[in-house]
Amino acid sequence: QVQLVESGGGLVQAGGSLRLSCAASGRTSTIYAMGWFRQTPGKERVAVSRITWTGGNTVYADSVKGRFTISRDNAKNTVYLQMNSLKPEDTALYYCASSSTGLSYSSFNNWGQGTQVTVSS
Repeated sequence: QVQLVESGGGLVQAGGSLRLSCAASGRTSTIYAMGWFRQTPGKERVAVSRITWTGGNTVYADSVKGRFTISRDNAKNTVYLQMNSLKPEDTALYYCASSSTGLSYSSFNNWGQGTQVTVSS
C-alpha cells in the first residue's frame, strides 16, 4: 500500500502561483505513475497532470498546458505541481494519486486526502 500526503494548497489571487507537493510512503517501489487531479462541487474529478515515475513522461490537461508543470523527485518520493498564471476556474480540491500499472485515468487507484486551491479574481 502507498500512502500519499498533499500539501501546498491555499488562497491566491488570479495571476499568482502555488506549488503543490505530494509525498509518497509505504510500498513506493510499486509506483508506475503519479498524478494530480481536481474536483469542484457537483462535478466529476478530472485529471490535471500525470507523470511516470521512472521515465518522467508527462501528460497535461489542455486547460493547464503552458501554465502548470509536474515534476518528481524520486529520492524524496515526492511529486510536485507548479501552478503559474492561476485563474479563478482553477479553484478546486486537488488530489494526488498513484498508479501501479499505467497513465490512464482509470489506472489511478490510490488517492490522497486532497488540498484546497482557491483563486480569487
